Amino acid sequence: MGLYFHSPRLGWAVGSGGTILKTVDGGKNWKKVSSGTTASLMSVLFHDEKLGWAVGANGTIRRTLDGGNTWQVQPADTQAPLYGLSFVSQSEGWVVGGNGTVLHTQDGGMHWVDQASKTSAALYGVQFLTAQHGTVVGAVGTVLMTDDGGVTWIPQETQGAVTLFDVYFSDPSTGWTVGNAGAIFHTTDGGRRWIDRTLPCDRGCTKLTDLLRVRFTDHQTGWIAGERGMVYRTIDGGLSWLEQGAIAKVSLFGLSFPDGAQGWASGEKGTIVHLNTGR
Repeated sequence: MGLYFHSPRLGWAVGSGGTILKTVDGGKNWKKVSSGTTASLMSVLFHDEKLGWAVGANGTIRRTLDGGNTWQVQPADTQAPLYGLSFVSQSEGWVVGGNGTVLHTQDGGMHWVDQASKTSAALYGVQFLTAQHGTVVGAVGTVLMTDDGGVTWIPQETQGAVTLFDVYFSDPSTGWTVGNAGAIFHTTDGGRRWIDRTLPCDRGCTKLTDLLRVRFTDHQTGWIAGERGMVYRTIDGGLSWLEQGAIAKVSLFGLSFPDGAQGWASGEKGTIVHLNTGR
């Protein structure tokens, strides 16, 4: 379901049944490692080559200190499904999930503290650029922002009730969030105002694609992955998004670019696809 590449050769993918896979040769070969859980894992993130976390169903959080070869339980006082995570250092990070769950750690995940999001909406995406400034997105058009490390979360207006699945800021001012039915929102003022850039429904379009992940490799170049394997790319800072076609037959829930030259997408049924960013 989710994946993360720390470098063009070193990456990890997670999925159903507690699956964790690791590659050290740029995705040519993937080795299965024991996660110690059968819960579905939704997202994985590494701070460096050794230190990483994976989150998933039933409040599952796992941490590795040896590059993903072994994983330890991190207790979280929740049974909510956990969908997204963001770390600003080896010790401080956040995890978001169902029923408005936001968890915060300052000791690498040994202890997780619930932060009051003041929403019951499922929260799918989170990104912190600094220990103070972060953004969370989720169901019914939810966008929450904090300037105090999550002590207070302030809802932002997006003029829509679409479910938002991911958020990504390329710098403190410029950010993107994507969601169902082609939803794309763009901010240039750090998330205080969001501009609707939803994809148009062109000729022959019967249903707009749900957009599940967004990443930028520089200020001009960005990628969106979605359902039915669809991928979109921008080379003009998101003013226009060019359909790249379906790179798989399944929905893509993971998107990772270790550098500007290449990336990977992951999705249902163990699908992992290499993206040539020069296409």
